[in-house]
Amino acid sequence: MTLKEFYEGIGSDYNAALMRMGNNEKMLDKFVRKFPNDKTCEQLFQSFKDEDYTLAFRMAHTLKGLCSNLGLDKLQQASSELTEALRNQVAANAGELLEIVRSEYDKVISSLAQLDVLA
Repeated sequence: MTLKEFYEGIGSDYNAALMRMGNNEKMLDKFVRKFPNDKTCEQLFQSFKDEDYTLAFRMAHTLKGLCSNLGLDKLQQASSELTEALRNQVAANAGELLEIVRSEYDKVISSLAQLDVLA
Protein backbone atom coordinates (compact mmCIF):
# COMPACT_ATOMS: atom_id res chain seq x y z
CA MET A 1 0.00 0.00 0.00
CA THR A 2 1.33 3.42 -0.93
CA LEU A 3 1.10 6.41 1.34
CA LYS A 4 -1.48 7.91 -1.00
CA GLU A 5 -3.56 4.71 -0.79
CA PHE A 6 -3.30 4.85 3.00
CA TYR A 7 -4.74 8.37 3.07
CA GLU A 8 -7.47 7.52 0.59
CA GLY A 9 -8.32 4.39 2.58
CA ILE A 10 -8.95 6.35 5.76
CA GLY A 11 -10.94 9.03 3.97
CA SER A 12 -8.27 11.73 4.16
CA ASP A 13 -6.86 14.12 1.59
CA TYR A 14 -3.37 12.91 0.68
CA ASN A 15 -2.50 16.06 -1.28
CA ALA A 16 -3.51 18.34 1.61
CA ALA A 17 -1.45 16.24 4.05
CA LEU A 18 1.49 16.34 1.68
CA MET A 19 1.24 20.13 1.38
CA ARG A 20 1.40 20.43 5.20
CA MET A 21 4.81 18.76 4.97
CA GLY A 22 6.10 21.07 2.27
CA ASN A 23 5.31 18.51 -0.45
CA ASN A 24 7.95 16.22 1.06
CA GLU A 25 6.51 12.69 0.95
CA LYS A 26 9.45 11.22 2.88
CA MET A 27 8.78 13.61 5.75
CA LEU A 28 5.05 12.87 5.71
CA ASP A 29 5.76 9.14 5.66
CA LYS A 30 8.23 9.48 8.53
CA PHE A 31 5.84 11.38 10.79
CA VAL A 32 2.69 9.42 10.02
CA ARG A 33 4.53 6.16 10.77
CA LYS A 34 5.40 7.56 14.22
CA PHE A 35 1.73 8.15 15.02
CA PRO A 36 1.10 4.68 16.57
CA ASN A 37 3.85 5.37 19.13
CA ASP A 38 2.20 8.57 20.31
CA LYS A 39 0.53 8.10 23.71
CA THR A 40 -2.12 10.83 23.36
CA CYS A 41 -5.00 8.45 22.54
CA GLU A 42 -3.98 6.05 25.28
CA GLN A 43 -3.99 8.93 27.76
CA LEU A 44 -7.32 10.18 26.40
CA PHE A 45 -8.99 6.80 26.86
CA GLN A 46 -7.48 6.33 30.32
CA SER A 47 -8.44 9.81 31.50
CA PHE A 48 -12.01 9.16 30.42
CA LYS A 49 -11.99 5.86 32.31
CA ASP A 50 -10.64 7.71 35.37
CA GLU A 51 -13.31 10.41 34.93
CA ASP A 52 -10.56 13.03 34.70
CA TYR A 53 -12.33 15.21 32.18
CA THR A 54 -9.86 18.06 32.49
CA LEU A 55 -7.09 15.77 31.27
CA ALA A 56 -9.45 14.22 28.71
CA PHE A 57 -10.09 17.68 27.28
CA ARG A 58 -6.34 18.36 27.02
CA MET A 59 -5.69 15.00 25.36
CA ALA A 60 -8.59 15.43 22.91
CA HIS A 61 -7.29 18.89 22.03
CA THR A 62 -3.74 17.56 21.57
CA LEU A 63 -5.03 14.73 19.38
CA LYS A 64 -6.99 17.21 17.28
CA GLY A 65 -3.83 19.22 16.59
CA LEU A 66 -1.71 16.17 15.90
CA CYS A 67 -4.25 14.80 13.45
CA SER A 68 -4.58 18.16 11.77
CA ASN A 69 -0.82 18.32 11.24
CA LEU A 70 -0.73 14.78 9.82
CA GLY A 71 -3.86 15.17 7.70
CA LEU A 72 -5.80 12.42 9.48
CA ASP A 73 -9.07 14.13 8.62
CA LYS A 74 -11.75 11.86 10.10
CA LEU A 75 -9.86 11.33 13.36
CA GLN A 76 -9.19 15.07 13.52
CA GLN A 77 -12.89 15.81 13.07
CA ALA A 78 -13.91 13.27 15.71
CA SER A 79 -11.35 14.58 18.21
CA SER A 80 -12.43 18.15 17.47
CA GLU A 81 -16.06 17.30 18.27
CA LEU A 82 -14.96 15.58 21.49
CA THR A 83 -12.81 18.57 22.41
CA GLU A 84 -15.76 20.91 22.06
CA ALA A 85 -18.00 18.58 24.07
CA LEU A 86 -15.44 18.54 26.89
CA ARG A 87 -14.51 22.23 26.73
CA ASN A 88 -16.98 23.14 29.52
CA GLN A 89 -16.85 19.85 31.41
CA VAL A 90 -18.28 16.56 30.26
CA ALA A 91 -21.24 16.75 27.89
CA ALA A 92 -24.04 14.22 27.74
CA ASN A 93 -22.77 12.85 24.42
CA ALA A 94 -19.05 12.79 25.29
CA GLY A 95 -19.03 9.01 25.73
CA GLU A 96 -20.52 8.53 22.27
CA LEU A 97 -18.00 10.95 20.79
CA LEU A 98 -15.16 9.10 22.52
CA GLU A 99 -16.28 5.88 20.84
CA ILE A 100 -16.18 7.60 17.46
CA VAL A 101 -12.63 8.76 18.23
CA ARG A 102 -11.73 5.21 19.25
CA SER A 103 -13.20 3.79 16.04
CA GLU A 104 -11.40 6.30 13.81
CA TYR A 105 -8.16 5.77 15.75
CA ASP A 106 -8.43 2.00 15.26
CA LYS A 107 -8.95 2.52 11.50
CA VAL A 108 -5.84 4.67 11.26
CA ILE A 109 -3.71 2.23 13.27
CA SER A 110 -4.90 -0.80 11.31
CA SER A 111 -4.31 0.98 8.00
CA LEU A 112 -0.84 2.03 9.12
CA ALA A 113 -0.09 -1.60 9.92
CA GLN A 114 -0.99 -2.45 6.31
CA LEU A 115 1.27 0.34 5.09
CA ASP A 116 4.12 -1.27 7.00
CA VAL A 117 3.34 -4.75 5.72
CA LEU A 118 2.94 -3.74 2.10
CA ALA A 119 5.61 -1.03 1.88
